[in-house]
Amino acid sequence: MQRYGEMGLSLATPTIGLWVLSVTVLIWAWKVLNWLLLKPKYLEKRLRKEGFQGNSYRLLNGDIKQMTQMRMEAASKPMNVSSDDIAPRVIPFVFQTVKNYGKNSFIWMGPNPRVIIVDPEKIKDILTKNNEFPKPRASPLAKLFATGVAMYDGEKWNKHRKIINPAFNVEKLKLMLSAFYQSSNDMIRKWEALMTPDGSCELDVWPSLQNLTCDVISRTAFGSSYEEGARIFELLRVQAQLLLKVARSVYIPGWRFLPTALNKKMKEIDKDIRTSLKGIINRREMAMKSGEATKDDLLGILLESNHKEIREHGNNKKVGMSIDEVMDECKLFYFAGQETTSVLLVFTMVLLARHPEWQARARDEVLKVFSSQKPDFDGLSHLKVVTMILYEALRLYPAGPVLVRSTQKETKLGNMSLPAGVDIAMPVILVHHNTELWGNDALEFNPERFSEGVSKATKGQVSFFPFGWGPRICIGQNFAMSEAKIVLSMILQRFSFELSPAYTHAPYTLLVLQPQHGAHIILHKL
Repeated sequence: MQRYGEMGLSLATPTIGLWVLSVTVLIWAWKVLNWLLLKPKYLEKRLRKEGFQGNSYRLLNGDIKQMTQMRMEAASKPMNVSSDDIAPRVIPFVFQTVKNYGKNSFIWMGPNPRVIIVDPEKIKDILTKNNEFPKPRASPLAKLFATGVAMYDGEKWNKHRKIINPAFNVEKLKLMLSAFYQSSNDMIRKWEALMTPDGSCELDVWPSLQNLTCDVISRTAFGSSYEEGARIFELLRVQAQLLLKVARSVYIPGWRFLPTALNKKMKEIDKDIRTSLKGIINRREMAMKSGEATKDDLLGILLESNHKEIREHGNNKKVGMSIDEVMDECKLFYFAGQETTSVLLVFTMVLLARHPEWQARARDEVLKVFSSQKPDFDGLSHLKVVTMILYEALRLYPAGPVLVRSTQKETKLGNMSLPAGVDIAMPVILVHHNTELWGNDALEFNPERFSEGVSKATKGQVSFFPFGWGPRICIGQNFAMSEAKIVLSMILQRFSFELSPAYTHAPYTLLVLQPQHGAHIILHKL
């Protein structure tokens, strides 16, 4: 009898194993079917019922192939040098979708639908209610590039924003002006060294401006460690290139675990960046523990604010930031702080080279406020014309062409109801260039529209949001604007400039907006 019992058990064991395997395969197959077909078709039906229009869903890729093709076609042709109508080149598929299907339209990012919202009232709703419209979940590979306060939601966002805020108050910003001045002066000396005997030179200013803003963010983030910081930024640039390859294909869950060349390279770079950051942070924390005064760079202020939060509320996971989280914030400082300002500066120079009358007005104002002296913080508030020009450059050439949010549950938006699992795209460029909102000259450079400030220019609507809007507005907005004013003032004090015949007008997006073929300018020493 015992032998028969053992035989029964041995027969039952593979049967149970096969049953478990069959159930696992069925569950997995159902999830794949739901992800690839059932959920997209359900969401498409819901969106069409709410009045949205767009292409029918295509299995797995959605609109990505067509999107990539249109982006490549747009990038192959430069624009008319006198045109600022950049939307058809920078976001060609979104531009064409709105043109074909109207303001309430959607596109497919693989199996995920993304509705396009251009109405200022709805944009205000979305950007005000950040708990109802959170950031979309980034792919795990994207997190290797950058995360931090800009990517968080809910309680974690509140905690990080509170700790970081002190680093960007007005008093701390004043202390960073010397870094803005030093980096700008270094760049200008290099330009002056290139001058021919007649006092002019031709160069691509784009790499110079990138290096300048990288130098500024390195100095202001890490103080005396800015050279090491510059190396970190170079690694982040490489990581950004790799991230683009990830973004241009459908992310398949679990793909990051495969030992592909791309995955391995991104993980190696992330490890290298973290090792460097950890070394800088550990040295700074040891200095603080030994009683050294807190340095007034971003890292010092961030660590001091973090320690204060922990002292006041106890050392637990809900309070303060871990070393890994501090490193994430440093990476975000680097990329966001450098890219936004360099983009603003390069397109401002292009616009002023094309519009010498505005260049002359700006220079007159700078010389009136600062003469030939070093720009100071108090004088920045008197640069009305320069501020108008920078706002108009941000309107025409916003660094981030599209803002994206998502829904995680059924959510009301105006008279519409959006189902869970939908992304929301707010194309900044389309709103900034809308003739219904900005008038018939919306596609023309006219800083005068900002002569009475942003609120008057927008008639109180959310139609100008180059730094975002609402509770999540970019924490570094004042940092970027102050830096841009200092740099532009110092350039105007020393040079007049015009576009070179070699200049090719070709704005395009590489994570952020930038000049595809650089910005060739002829400088004349004053």
